[in-house]
Amino acid sequence: MSRKRAAEPDQLPTPSPERKRVCWGILTSQGSWADRSPLHEAASQGRLLALRTLLTQGYHANTVTMDHVTPLHEACLSGHLACVRALLAVGANVNAATIDGVTPLFNCCASGSVGCLDLLLQSGAHVRARHTHFPSALHEACRRGNSQCVDSLLSHGADPNHQVVYVGSPLYVSCVHRHTACSKVLLARGACVNLGRGDDSPLHAAVRQDGADQVSLLLNYGADVNLRDGNGQRPVDLARPGEKIQQLLAAFEVSPRSLCQLCRLQIRKVIGRDKLKLLPLLPFPSVLTQYLEQIHENN
Repeated sequence: MSRKRAAEPDQLPTPSPERKRVCWGILTSQGSWADRSPLHEAASQGRLLALRTLLTQGYHANTVTMDHVTPLHEACLSGHLACVRALLAVGANVNAATIDGVTPLFNCCASGSVGCLDLLLQSGAHVRARHTHFPSALHEACRRGNSQCVDSLLSHGADPNHQVVYVGSPLYVSCVHRHTACSKVLLARGACVNLGRGDDSPLHAAVRQDGADQVSLLLNYGADVNLRDGNGQRPVDLARPGEKIQQLLAAFEVSPRSLCQLCRLQIRKVIGRDKLKLLPLLPFPSVLTQYLEQIHENN
């Protein structure tokens, strides 16, 4: 994502022909050090009094840099809730996007600031990615392991199965980065357990990362052990011989799922992803509700 920091007066950056880095496979420009306004700097550092003073002096809340970074982007990336609130109060664009498609919501997920995230969502931030070729805020939350952000985004309508061609699904991203807590939230909210990146499934990714907890979780939610990746390999083919994951997959192949688990998976499928959140509201005994929510993962 684009973010430009102002240099200290006695530590000016050394000029270079290019100042770029790769994020999510996108070559993102760090831009000029000179085009950040004092408002950007105050928002980035969380200096609320200075921010308010600058706003009263005529600085516009939607002032942008060459890369279209706004002060709201900066406040969210640093997790400064008070500054975010102050900027929104004077009309900051909650859905402003940089030239790389980064929104303030995306930056909240990068910083893990649930407070800023919820405030943006209450102010009309879009949870669905407007640029389908860029990773969404949900992808970023999964990459960073910010499970609370994942839960909040899904509660506000984010698609757990949103795919980006070169990144894959949010579940795939959480498996690649070994964030089991994020995977649990996604699966509980109805994410497709077999939707990964191309032919590569989340289970393939979890096995490559030696994530035994991830593998167990995916199997419990119905992961297909017979899917083959682009090289024609099944997950068990990627596991190191003799290791826990290899033993887990081998045992699973010769032991079919229990009738209890098959029933639970089918019931959840029939209920549908959009209605899973209503399960706690049904007049069922808590044991049955937990069963349907798949809290007891070893059943």
